[in-house]
Amino acid sequence: MADQTGTIGSDGWQRLIAARAAYHRTAGAHYDEVLDQVAERAVSEGSVGKAGIGALLLFKRLRADTPWARALMATADADVRRVTAAAVRDTTLSLSDAARAGRAALAGLPGFTRGDALASTVLTAAAPHRMAVYDRRAHAGLRSLGIPLSNASGRYSRYIAALDHLLTHAPSPARAWTPRDVDIALYCLPPDTAGTIDV
Repeated sequence: MADQTGTIGSDGWQRLIAARAAYHRTAGAHYDEVLDQVAERAVSEGSVGKAGIGALLLFKRLRADTPWARALMATADADVRRVTAAAVRDTTLSLSDAARAGRAALAGLPGFTRGDALASTVLTAAAPHRMAVYDRRAHAGLRSLGIPLSNASGRYSRYIAALDHLLTHAPSPARAWTPRDVDIALYCLPPDTAGTIDV
């Protein structure tokens, strides 16, 4: 399957707009507080530390009783912060290039060598207006809109490129959306059960 950035019609946009509104109705006003608080600290401090990553694990509802979590805990917070600061330092890059560079920078940390779910959440917290959270439901949401995304190396960069392309052609009221708004909408689209997707 070849990746495509894709353009969707008005029906697709209506689905996304409705899905984003549904998220805000069902998740409530407080669900994203953890992500927002980590993002606020990351923006002011210029990095995300181990405590922030722990909070993001809660936000993503991921398991922390794993060998990689133990290895991350054994890593100095200063080293974690050095890596996460480097992951989002260059804001002059295009969104897809920034996603590629950020994902590559995080790959050296325990827990970030494969899969994009946690890495994308850390990158989103560090650059909340430029990056977006990736997960299997957002991946399935893209596919349900007719935009394929392979699991080949570099998936997160291609995911961000697809979201950026969608936003370039967004109608009102989605014209003011960030990539994070699109990922929320994709997450809430009805799931496509064809095939499996690794996070």
